[in-house]
Amino acid sequence: SNTDKLAVFYQDARRFNVKVRAPDINRSGCDFEVEDGEVLYALGAIRNVGMEAMRHVVEVREEGGPFTCLFDFLERIDPKSVNKRAIENLARAGAFDRLHPNRAQIVAAADTLIAYAQAKAADRVSDQISMFSGEVVQQRPRLPATETWVGPTQLDEELAAVGFYLTGHPLEDMVDLLRRKHTVLFAEALQQAEEGKEAFRMCGVVRRRQERASARGDKFAFVSLSDPTGEYEVMFPPEALRASREFLEPGRAVTIKVRAKAKDGEVRFFGDAAEPLDKTIENVAASLRVHLSPQLLDIESLKKRLQPANGGKGGEVVLVGAIGHGREVELKLPGRF
Repeated sequence: SNTDKLAVFYQDARRFNVKVRAPDINRSGCDFEVEDGEVLYALGAIRNVGMEAMRHVVEVREEGGPFTCLFDFLERIDPKSVNKRAIENLARAGAFDRLHPNRAQIVAAADTLIAYAQAKAADRVSDQISMFSGEVVQQRPRLPATETWVGPTQLDEELAAVGFYLTGHPLEDMVDLLRRKHTVLFAEALQQAEEGKEAFRMCGVVRRRQERASARGDKFAFVSLSDPTGEYEVMFPPEALRASREFLEPGRAVTIKVRAKAKDGEVRFFGDAAEPLDKTIENVAASLRVHLSPQLLDIESLKKRLQPANGGKGGEVVLVGAIGHGREVELKLPGRF
């Protein structure tokens, strides 16, 4: 699909350290453009907005200058071209952020906003004259108080409008915890697989699951997932699928054990097992990092302080010492605190 192609484009851009900016109603064009070495996400690439509608928006902007606020946008566009769904998805994708950063408020008030745009368009067509000011003044509506989207909620709404995570990823804040469970991200697994490694623990948010039947009638599945470094696909054979199917629903965050096979420059992943990500990290204990100063170091005192903790069930103890020239050395002690 076009969304899949855009996701691959975005992934390639990230791989080559090319910044892709979120869509902006005052900067983006209908198509993708490059500005100062950065890619401006196309308004026309947002789902359910319509390319012709976005051409109209760009024409209005070029004729009358940048939009000064959300209401200025509504007062100038033709609501027959830019409908309610387009306004909602422009907001979900972040296109109005510089004019009105509360995306949730725009979506919640979409009916009111499109009605206002229609009223302003009717005024322009009928050219009614007011005895007081020379024109009919349509009062700008007051928007309902709406709590702004934050974190995963905003990312999920953005996903619905763009088709993939553009400005962040729900698992970004969990990467350090997952690494303690020896979990690698897609970009790392890809590189290591090309170097010959075969077994990995990976993580991701399930995008979709496509099940098919083998010649024997056994179901297997191709599962698409995304993590902070990109999107990838894992093939689950029948036995692994039966054991993990309940966790492989779209929207679920999971960790998976995979085998990688690299051939002719292509890497394919095969799933052996999956479990909810929450289960993977629930027993991850924080490590205790002790920074040592050569001038104040007292080995005997340190041993006495750490001895009561030896044999615990918590995280590992790591000693960190400076060795000069801005460098440090880490030493993991046996046992747990």
